[in-house]
Amino acid sequence: MRETPVFSDKDMDRAVSRIAHEIVERNHGVEGLMLAGIWTRGAPLAHRLAGRILSIEGKEVPVGVLDIGLYRDDIGRSSRPMVHSTEMPEVVDGQKLVLVDDVLFTGRTIRAALDALIDFGRPRQVQLAVLVDRGHRELPIRADYVGKNMPTSTKEEVQVRLLEVDGIDEVVLLREGA
Repeated sequence: MRETPVFSDKDMDRAVSRIAHEIVERNHGVEGLMLAGIWTRGAPLAHRLAGRILSIEGKEVPVGVLDIGLYRDDIGRSSRPMVHSTEMPEVVDGQKLVLVDDVLFTGRTIRAALDALIDFGRPRQVQLAVLVDRGHRELPIRADYVGKNMPTSTKEEVQVRLLEVDGIDEVVLLREGA
């Protein structure tokens, strides 16, 4: 596989800042707002957004971590789903909730996250923030906040690497070939 850099650490930092500002602007502040990051890389992104929102507004936004392993529609295709802990800091009923993930592709991960979220209550509104939108939707799902739109081939793969998980901040495009 050949790697092509797409986002550097500075690009990622700028995208997180822009998304945080857009979230605050669209929601007229942070009252009644919470973030929920999808395990694995959506969780640290949600915490980064919360930190950036704190620096913008001077108010903390609660952050939850959502594991969707048991909600995936491909659960029978793999041997066993990896199950991690889900932690929601508050009741989601009546909240404006921003679901956070690293890459939006077919939309199936987001569908599973919405199913998981409903187990915790009924949010007033759910918005979606992603670092990369690569297209190829199979479900009618779109992001409200996008760090980078990156049209890709279905034969390509987008990898988001985060300092908290991978020891480096970058986004790369993986392609077959030399």
